[in-house]
Amino acid sequence: MTAQVPDVAQRVEAVLAGMTLEEKLAQLVGVWVDAGSGAAVAPLQDAMLDEEPAFEEFARDGIGQITRFYGTAPVDPASAARSLRERQRWLVEHTRTGIQAVVHEECLTGLAAWQATTFPAPLSWGASFDPQLVQEMGRAIGTTMRSLGIHQGLAPVLDVVRDARWGRVEECIAEDPYVVGTVATSYVRGLQEAGIVATLKHFVGYSASRAGRNLAPVHAGPREIADVLLIPFEMAVLDGGARSVMHSYAEVDGLPAAADASLLTGVLRDRWGFDGVVVADYFGVAFLASLHGVAADLGDAAAQALAAGVDVELPTGNAYRRPLADAVRAGTVPESLVDRAVTRVLRQKAELGLLDGLADAPQVDAIDLDPAEHRALAARVAEEAIVLLSNDGTLPLSGPSRVALVGPNAHRPTALFGCYSFANHVLDFHPDVPLGLDVPSVLDALRDELTGTELTYVEGCGVDGEDRAGIADAVTAATGADLAVVVVGDRAGLFGRGTSGEGCDVDDLELPGVQRELVEAVLATGTPVVLVLVTGRPYAVAWALDACAAVVQAFFPGEEGARAIAGVIGGRVNPSGRLPVSMPGSGGAQPYSYLHPALGGASSVSNLDPQPVRPFGFGLSYTSFSHDRLQVPSTVPTDGTIEATVRVTNTGDRSGADVVQLYAHDPVASITRPVAQLLAFARVELEPGAAATVRFAVPTTRLGFSGRDLVRAVEPGIVELWVGTSCAERTVEATVDLVGDRHPITVADARWVDVTVEVVPADRPPAVTAAETRG
Repeated sequence: MTAQVPDVAQRVEAVLAGMTLEEKLAQLVGVWVDAGSGAAVAPLQDAMLDEEPAFEEFARDGIGQITRFYGTAPVDPASAARSLRERQRWLVEHTRTGIQAVVHEECLTGLAAWQATTFPAPLSWGASFDPQLVQEMGRAIGTTMRSLGIHQGLAPVLDVVRDARWGRVEECIAEDPYVVGTVATSYVRGLQEAGIVATLKHFVGYSASRAGRNLAPVHAGPREIADVLLIPFEMAVLDGGARSVMHSYAEVDGLPAAADASLLTGVLRDRWGFDGVVVADYFGVAFLASLHGVAADLGDAAAQALAAGVDVELPTGNAYRRPLADAVRAGTVPESLVDRAVTRVLRQKAELGLLDGLADAPQVDAIDLDPAEHRALAARVAEEAIVLLSNDGTLPLSGPSRVALVGPNAHRPTALFGCYSFANHVLDFHPDVPLGLDVPSVLDALRDELTGTELTYVEGCGVDGEDRAGIADAVTAATGADLAVVVVGDRAGLFGRGTSGEGCDVDDLELPGVQRELVEAVLATGTPVVLVLVTGRPYAVAWALDACAAVVQAFFPGEEGARAIAGVIGGRVNPSGRLPVSMPGSGGAQPYSYLHPALGGASSVSNLDPQPVRPFGFGLSYTSFSHDRLQVPSTVPTDGTIEATVRVTNTGDRSGADVVQLYAHDPVASITRPVAQLLAFARVELEPGAAATVRFAVPTTRLGFSGRDLVRAVEPGIVELWVGTSCAERTVEATVDLVGDRHPITVADARWVDVTVEVVPADRPPAVTAAETRG
């Protein structure tokens, strides 16, 4: 937590003391300029927004936040920056308090603004298993935002994937809370190192909605919430120092998060010591009355949310302006609650320099929001995130003379982007505006990659819909080729405008539309097929894994994603991504997580097998790796650290990266435990023949869980440990005995695994260690 500097506290107190009620409430709301420009980017946006007043009228008493100044419509960044500066100048010179506004934007796949770099979607972050790279990406995104006068980013998403049918899976990082926690915390660190306030969302339970439906009720028990859903948020607050949190739309066991004081105040502030600002998800305060039905009107909704701990209403002031003012004056809401929220807002504005007037800034005629160094960073993330699901040796290609490229995602650059990219979030509503980025499609990238190869393209079918007219042409093209590359998957969008994204949920996990028919028709020609999945969720493609020569998975890999895909196909890039989510056998297995107890898997007492066709952590490479010499202490105190070491060796003939994965299972516990739980991971780059010793310092809290008393603690007993290529494979095993009393977990306990890697070149073999345990 950031300690409050005494002079800042005194200054905030003095500013607050001089404010009228209207000026206080103005600091607790946002203003959304041009929200009616055509892009519906929030649930029920049209119904929730009144006729838009002029900025000067709305902000006459000041304003807390400016909502999506760059992200609502395509605007030239340099001219918009000048216009924003004039808005801030007006606030300083024409309001009595003279306080500037916090400017917030979406930044889940890069800054969601026209011409800004579009990075891979968060599911690709998870597939990279590279927190350091994600931190670097966050810092780059934050640098862009600060150059435009933006202060707060509404990212990252820390929801743990629970059901692949949910449309917002693409916005999530993984189905493992520790992977989500480490990767998201790294993004928070990067963003905030650049001076941008990171906003953790959606606190909490949003991803566990019934049947994977957006905003559907959540029936998660307190143990699932504490041991799975809260873990990433705890890490990002305590280890990442996140300065803002956004409440979830979810109602958990009937209580909406926006009205849950035990969550927003009890857990977040009292237990974790969070001292930042809690913001509402868009219209989330008003939804207490209009959707959840737990508030009688907007005034009641404002009273409940404010008391629970929601400091700022976004995107505008439906409830926290006149309805809340009326409630305060009627005596139904203590003004002290308003003062509490305003104090938090003013303290954050002081940290950002927004109480200090407007500093001089140079005139800028042009701003490059997609510089070469950001494109290179986007390429690195994309390359590390691509997962090779199957391969009969066809990949990497060795020079087929004729390749038929088929599929609806091969020729569209925006097929590479997630729903929170500017292109798919906003630009669809502005068809006459160009993309503003130089983004090659897979077709473009393969033409560049496979020089000397005759490449023909046929779309075959659309992403969705029932039109099969183009399948015959695809069959003809494949019949005359040595190899067919079929690129299928999702189209990202919002509220039913896509097949993946917010409000784009599905009731099964078959490929959308008639894409499976297209793939099967091409397979029937007998021409070898390389299937490329460009998606926002894992689909049920068991039918393709053995039938195709190779299957490549890319989770919305961003503006450099096509080159990364082409690089994998051509061999320039050695695939090293690992699945951050299980590849399901069927939609009927959902909700599913690899963190299931024994009875959550295949069992003789049921005729249904929920096991995935590719497990969490799975991913192939063009080289091979071995793991051995797993060493752990025989005993460790329940409040101690498990020092585990393992050797990984590149046994193939080309350089590559392995993700070393350390798993655990507690065979006897007071509460049923997962059959496998990822304790730690390390991404290790190795040349052919080289080896590395990976050391994991695992705090025993990684093995903690909520007992029968619902207290999170570490229990004594034997724990099985192993390293494998996925959660389903035990390559080398060991056991450790946790000894001592049951250890209740507190915020003072370590949560993060320290990882060190010592690489030994191929010409200097490591010394043999006497004590080792092999699987």
